[in-house]
Amino acid sequence: MPPIVIVGSGLGGYTLAKELRKLVPELPLHIITRDDGAFYSKPMLSNALAKGKTALTLATARAEQMADQLHATIWPHTEVTAIDVASRTVTARGETMHYDKLVLAVGAQPIHPPLVGDAAAAVCSVNNLTDYARLREKIEQARHVAVIGPGLIGCEFANDLVLAGKAVTVIGPAAEPLDRLLPPEAGRALREALGAVGVKWRLGVSVQGVDRHDNALVLQLSDGSTIVADTVLSAVGLRPNLDLAHKAGLATRRGIVVDRYLEASAPGVFALGDCAEVEGLVLPFVMPIMQAARALAKTLSGTRTAVSYPAMPVVVKTPAHAVVVAPPIGGEGHWEVTGTEQGARAVYRDGQGRMLGFALTGAAVAEKQSLTKELSPWLE
Repeated sequence: MPPIVIVGSGLGGYTLAKELRKLVPELPLHIITRDDGAFYSKPMLSNALAKGKTALTLATARAEQMADQLHATIWPHTEVTAIDVASRTVTARGETMHYDKLVLAVGAQPIHPPLVGDAAAAVCSVNNLTDYARLREKIEQARHVAVIGPGLIGCEFANDLVLAGKAVTVIGPAAEPLDRLLPPEAGRALREALGAVGVKWRLGVSVQGVDRHDNALVLQLSDGSTIVADTVLSAVGLRPNLDLAHKAGLATRRGIVVDRYLEASAPGVFALGDCAEVEGLVLPFVMPIMQAARALAKTLSGTRTAVSYPAMPVVVKTPAHAVVVAPPIGGEGHWEVTGTEQGARAVYRDGQGRMLGFALTGAAVAEKQSLTKELSPWLE
């Protein structure tokens, strides 16, 4: 019997494999990954510096250990070069392998801002253990780190870098941090709290270029000013990996288009995680990925199970100022904000007064559980 083939060894791929093994212990299973196949918690990458974590200590199991645990064949450092959905084959390492079912859990890649300058290539981003190891090496002797992007990952890294003893400047065109998730009042509360622990902000401007001057990096900003730093970290967002899907002729929009059973536009091909788009939703967060993996494991083992998403608030890892946000999904509305010295409480309501989401910062995060109960499921 041809195996189930999973492409990708991130949270989605490995969680699916673990859930499959609970249901069908002997099913042939192959995992192909361009990484080394080590198992680790990707969300920990943005708060590991202050804890002294290295890439080696973040990894809790090597590829060989995962292969033993999952009774699977794992191909690390391997690129899938072609998928033929008609013959149900994948090509990797010059070999063609037949599959019974194929799962694309290929994740997303950092968006790289279009920078000019002779040091543009020195700007780093972190999306896996190898990237993290490279960042640790770069900041070992660094005193000042510039972070491009005041979004979720940028704020988490800024907080972590300050705790690790670095001077940090966060740069971006938004008026307040996390502007895509938080109303301005909540973003301001986070900015002020991070500022109190040492984070400096250059908001309302963008980075145009990076040049090397002696042993430093000089960032050219859109308003004509400059910032001098020892290391530059870009955290402007992620874009789903769609190349394989495009080559295979699968339908894509923001992500690989899948139905409620996570099946793509070709029979026997599925997608989950950061690369998948389910009824217009691309949710690159831990809990939706876990939900999808559990549902897909049931489907692949013979019990067709539609994925459902309850409301799943996202906890932002900024210990200087706690933030929890349930992004508004499904409908137009407005924020109702109550600010205090201890934080901000914001509720997003539609025209009928129904709560579609919320954002809590500081002391207001204590309301997370009670507000979550009021939210409708994201996908029933």
